[in-house]
Amino acid sequence: MKTLLLTRSEVERIATMELAVRAVDGAFAAFGRGEATMPPKVYLPIEDHEGDFRAMPSRLGDSAGIKWVNVHAQNRKRYGLPTVMAVYVLNDVSNAFPLAVMDGTSLTALRTGAAGAVASKHLVSKPPSTIAFIGCGVQARTLHGAHAVVFQGFETLAYDRNRENAQRFVEEVGGRVVSLEEASAADIVCTATPSRTPFVRAEWVRPGAHINAMGADAPGKQELESQILKKASVYIDDIHQATGSGEINVPLAKGEFSESDIAGTLGEVAAGLLPRPTAGTTTVFDSTGLAIQDVALARAIYDLAKAQSLGQEIDLIGLGD
Repeated sequence: MKTLLLTRSEVERIATMELAVRAVDGAFAAFGRGEATMPPKVYLPIEDHEGDFRAMPSRLGDSAGIKWVNVHAQNRKRYGLPTVMAVYVLNDVSNAFPLAVMDGTSLTALRTGAAGAVASKHLVSKPPSTIAFIGCGVQARTLHGAHAVVFQGFETLAYDRNRENAQRFVEEVGGRVVSLEEASAADIVCTATPSRTPFVRAEWVRPGAHINAMGADAPGKQELESQILKKASVYIDDIHQATGSGEINVPLAKGEFSESDIAGTLGEVAAGLLPRPTAGTTTVFDSTGLAIQDVALARAIYDLAKAQSLGQEIDLIGLGD
């Protein structure tokens, strides 16, 4: 038995956004039905280098796996390395054999973008005319690509504190560079920043809009004013992660939001266990990133790689041929 080794370029060759959206949608539904196992995400702070590591194990169906991922804010400036890098190990649950070791960096970006689009698919009441992307980095590009799988004919609005970043983004995907206020008033708003100071104001958000709050993934991070959460139906990905590190973590700590205000999980809606929000309801998806998204997409990538004879098979644990 051999373990399949997949580089980033090989993962990117296989992992289309359509594949990612399909895998992540199925993962959320399975999680909502209680068919997946996902222990809490483990953080290893690296404070002297302004970063952290995260270990994310999960099991879905006949596959289990773990992602070892970092977030180092100064990586690009200091070392010319990506802020986020990851490695994924995929195992067969029946015998624990390591089926694959693959790049998890592109996998992470794809599944995060797909999660936002899956949330929009299940939580908006009608196709959007405008979708805004606030924070025009790598994640905005996968969010845009995933939304293009789910919706057609929308206008792209882009905002970034660095206008040049927003301009590069629209040159790649189309659309317009707009003010923060105009971006916040779109039909769907996707925020993907590391902010610890809320910048989307409640008075800017259009009634009936949907917001994908993707940036808050660690304690202390917050992108939306707390009043937005109080006025909206808030859906989370996982209660333990959302309360500890999601968009709601700061409002909860300040007493500006409570767990009883949560409308439900995206998985419950995707599985049909909760109804879709009614038309005209303002909705927020608080995304912290789930390990089940990773294992679902990693398995789909592995199956395609095997079918296409892609990657290098190695005797990782010394079993021989």
